[in-house]
Amino acid sequence: MDDLNGGRGSVLLIDHPAGKRDDRLSRRLRQAGYEVRWCCPGRGEALPEPDGRYRGAVAYGGPESVNDLEAYPYLAEEIRWIERWVAADKPFFGICLGGQMLARALGAEVARHPEGVHEIGYVEIEPTGTGNGFLPEKLFVYHWHNEGFACPKGAELLASGPVFPNQAYRYGSNAYGIQFHPEVTREVIERWTVECDPAIEERPGAHPASRQLADCARFDAALDRWCSQFLSDWLAD
Repeated sequence: MDDLNGGRGSVLLIDHPAGKRDDRLSRRLRQAGYEVRWCCPGRGEALPEPDGRYRGAVAYGGPESVNDLEAYPYLAEEIRWIERWVAADKPFFGICLGGQMLARALGAEVARHPEGVHEIGYVEIEPTGTGNGFLPEKLFVYHWHNEGFACPKGAELLASGPVFPNQAYRYGSNAYGIQFHPEVTREVIERWTVECDPAIEERPGAHPASRQLADCARFDAALDRWCSQFLSDWLAD
């Protein structure tokens, strides 16, 4: 694990599998005065028990799938850990794969699009009628996935979209799962489109890299404002 000093408590950031990175979300947390502590189960790092050391936990996305746990046994352990964390009423925020693991921990299905479509690039999502301010208005958000979650039993669907209908949900008062990537910046998009999938334009539904970067220039500022406000609300005393 690695940490940076802050004055408002610690937030656990769980990565898959690359380890520490400088993304928007971790920067915003540091700027708000939180200590950031990274953990990468895929590198053998142990997840902490849900006690008073952490204000909350964020589980990032990753290339793994919750439908292939035999290949990624650390994900199975992480899902069990999420069950314990949420049962202890600790704030949890799951992004893409992290949101899918929360859904699986709550007994919901995670599956590919029935037409084999990927959702990669900026796509507009909208609040549901019961979103309760999670998403005040329609927003273009960044995606990179080909699986999506069903809304878990007992959870509240907060946002929906045209490609994968379920985009965000809340379980209880402080456990959130989302399908999009508010942490991604232009630098991350540039890296992902080169390093993660050079053949991206061959993926059904994926936006070419040039469109992603052009859309980033149009939509990133609003997504940044949403991310900052969400983190403030999520970790509010």
